[in-house]
Amino acid sequence: MNVLLWHVHGSWTTAFVQGRHRYLLPVLPDRGPDGRGRARTWSWPESAVELTPSELAAAEVDVVILQRPHELSGLAEWWLGGRKPGRDVRAVYLEHDAPQGDIEGMRHPAADRPDLTVVHVTHFNDLFWDTGTTRTRVIEHGIVDPGYRYTGEIDRSAVVINEAGRRGRVTGTDLLPRFSAHVPVDLFGMEARALGGIENLPQAQLHEEIAKRRLYLHPVRWTSLGLSLIEAMQLGMPVVALATTEIPEAVPPEAGVVSTRVDVLIHAAKALLNDPAQARALGESAREAALTRYGLPRFLSDWDELLTEVTR
Repeated sequence: MNVLLWHVHGSWTTAFVQGRHRYLLPVLPDRGPDGRGRARTWSWPESAVELTPSELAAAEVDVVILQRPHELSGLAEWWLGGRKPGRDVRAVYLEHDAPQGDIEGMRHPAADRPDLTVVHVTHFNDLFWDTGTTRTRVIEHGIVDPGYRYTGEIDRSAVVINEAGRRGRVTGTDLLPRFSAHVPVDLFGMEARALGGIENLPQAQLHEEIAKRRLYLHPVRWTSLGLSLIEAMQLGMPVVALATTEIPEAVPPEAGVVSTRVDVLIHAAKALLNDPAQARALGESAREAALTRYGLPRFLSDWDELLTEVTR
């Protein structure tokens, strides 16, 4: 089938377009966020095609994957030449994030829409979002297996946070000095250089670099389940992480240490830095767990089932 979606989250979309459908990506000359087209730093198959506004307005579209409120409120209809998602074209709203702000009073932008299905990427997000009467489904993340690359040769911890300075307490950026006072920390991600980190590495190079570090540190307080954590696990890295949001479900005990106590995590990180054999053993278990739960075949199968259901 023909599936319309925007290139919003690179790693998620990279996994999604590996399926058996034809993926229509809006493209504009400036390649801004509403017309980015195909990815330029990920490897996508030829079935992911770019369409201009006039091409897309005339194209046959079986289903549209909405991911942002303004796509639902007008952008998709404009790209579809006046066809309204949910009424004229079957539509799914994919929610990547946990709610931010006054959770008690927050309503999902797709709440009370009998013509839509809201898909959450974690059970935690499904629990916390209020979607009213709109039906929901959880399809957990899946990623393209980066392969086992762990060496752990550098006795430091790796952290991947995009825009760590701006996101602050949400991503646990304020906790990094507490960790780095006891264990060496290398921060990777967009705009990491301002905090002394390493930024803007191509994905393959990022994987190579973090896999050289002894462990993966995840200090995030309140976001959805980060794909960088799953990637680190599939690379074969042991995990030290805050026990928040979906993390206790994603990281089993044999894959690392999960706690809400920073002192416990610091102790665990120090122990792994001093015990390469234990770090490797935990990392091997982390890879097995992540491949089982977040492997690409399961992810694509779940999405095929849903897309068949909503277009039936």
